[in-house]
Amino acid sequence: MKSALTMYHVRKFLQATAVLSVTALLLSCGSENGKFRFEGRLRHLNQGEFLVYSTDGGMMGIDTIPVREGRFSYEREILKPATFVIVFPNNSEQPVFAKPGAEVTIKGDATHLKELVVRGTAENSAYTELRKELNDLVPPDVPEAVEKFILENLRSPVSKYLLQKYFVQTAQPDYSRAARLAAAMLSQEPDNAQLRNQRDLYASLKVNKKGGRLPAFSATDVNGRNVTQAHMRQKVSVIGVWATWNYASTDMVRRMRQLQKKHPDDLALMGICVDGRVAECKRRVERDSLLWPNVCDGMMFQTALLGKFGMTTVPSNIILDRKGRIVEKNVLPHKLQETVEKYL
Repeated sequence: MKSALTMYHVRKFLQATAVLSVTALLLSCGSENGKFRFEGRLRHLNQGEFLVYSTDGGMMGIDTIPVREGRFSYEREILKPATFVIVFPNNSEQPVFAKPGAEVTIKGDATHLKELVVRGTAENSAYTELRKELNDLVPPDVPEAVEKFILENLRSPVSKYLLQKYFVQTAQPDYSRAARLAAAMLSQEPDNAQLRNQRDLYASLKVNKKGGRLPAFSATDVNGRNVTQAHMRQKVSVIGVWATWNYASTDMVRRMRQLQKKHPDDLALMGICVDGRVAECKRRVERDSLLWPNVCDGMMFQTALLGKFGMTTVPSNIILDRKGRIVEKNVLPHKLQETVEKYL
């Protein structure tokens, strides 16, 4: 598949999701349809702070949720159903499926977040029961169980979340399966533009494979500098996806900085930050003296470069040799230095 076709689908997908997100946000402002609220209590947790974002336009950017004596609550006015994702301090995530006027409860133990119980709507109950089932499976059997749930619940927002989590935003995305499942969901919702663009995007994404090359690109980093593929010409290069709220990715960035200090003339680095707040990313770049280009547009996982490069999770990385060929991908942070130095 030619990169131009991939770029076309990426643009169409991002345009559609951006329009949906902005429309949902504008319509929800001042709405009298009802507020969505969730509250919870976690044992073995005193105080702290959770992050929350939406995957489908329930809100823009990232918000924070204070925790006091293990209790927390969050309320937001929405016009239509939406999916919110809570990010815990250990970087694990919990989806909450929202409806206008609904209330949801979250209970569990902070030391066993995989066993949280979320109740209040049919969707949250269904996800809770599915996760119990998945916890009892060995990892190779999980994708089959998730696919079975999706095919039996093609219209459910839970299925849309599962599609992204298990087949797209993983270290080894399965775009073929994702495209097939998106097509099945689209057959039940033929007017869903977001699903249509996702199906086309997954069907066309062929980048991020060993031996391949990245498509031509142009982006602006947080300091206003233009970044293109010329930045990596004739150098071993590392592109890393990170976020200030994800420890594993900031560990990867720390090791990238060590590599830069050791090989300043032979290595090209580039970061893609999926923070919802550009200012927060810029502060971290300045605080940690990250001298290489870091792109952050506040679009989180809808950032254009992620789709163009076929990178769908945080942390993730791509290593290119001096000829611009992809030689490694998604190297674990603690192995990054030795892997990169093989090609220097």
